[in-house]
Amino acid sequence: MSESPIAQPDEESRAFAWYLRGVRRCFSIPGLVLVSAFIGFSGLAREAGLTLAQTVFMTGVVWALPGQVVLIGAILAGNSLFAAAFAVALSSVRLAPMVVAITPEMQTPKTRGWVLYALSHFVAITSWVLAMGSFKTVPRPLRTAYYTGIGSTLVLVNMGVVATVFLVAETLPATVNAGLLFLTPIYFLTSLWGSARERAGHVAMILGLICGPVFHILMPGFDLLAAGVVAGVVSYAWHRMKAKNEEAG
Repeated sequence: MSESPIAQPDEESRAFAWYLRGVRRCFSIPGLVLVSAFIGFSGLAREAGLTLAQTVFMTGVVWALPGQVVLIGAILAGNSLFAAAFAVALSSVRLAPMVVAITPEMQTPKTRGWVLYALSHFVAITSWVLAMGSFKTVPRPLRTAYYTGIGSTLVLVNMGVVATVFLVAETLPATVNAGLLFLTPIYFLTSLWGSARERAGHVAMILGLICGPVFHILMPGFDLLAAGVVAGVVSYAWHRMKAKNEEAG
């Protein structure tokens, strides 16, 4: 991808070379973990009654796994199209800070606006971590090409993974299918644990794991909301108390 109005052959070759470096960057531990999560998502979509075309289309258009899981949940709950779209939009709000952080890292005076808008579609936890961790070694004018390689590869590879698993899931034993479904929550749990910057995030996750089953018994239907509110409030209070003690000490 070139950023100048009339790209020269040498510039195009350099951009393509950095695009390929972005492609290679995806073949890493985070990339493999993401693939494992989409294996689980494919099993979830199949069990939810979606077709192969719907599942692959959802992967390419919605992108970011939490939004796709939310959409399947809305479908299973029988929500309207507007309610489902609103739920997916809310789940994607958390990506806005990532877009705000990564855009200045790629932007130059010659960068076209539509390029940045298009690349924002690829912003998710894995692509963001891979790009931000290696941008310091990438020339700024070529970072859009590099990120295009990362984002497009992650999307296309996982669309292929979803399609393949969807087709072979029927032939797999029930225990293997159950294991595939379990990969998605494991991915979220490990990713959130590793990306948490404050100890309060770990406290909130542990409390949520404890409160979830309890509220599932006490308040079925509102268990996730109640567990999230209680765990979040308690961890925030713990964080403030800890900071206050450190200032006093």
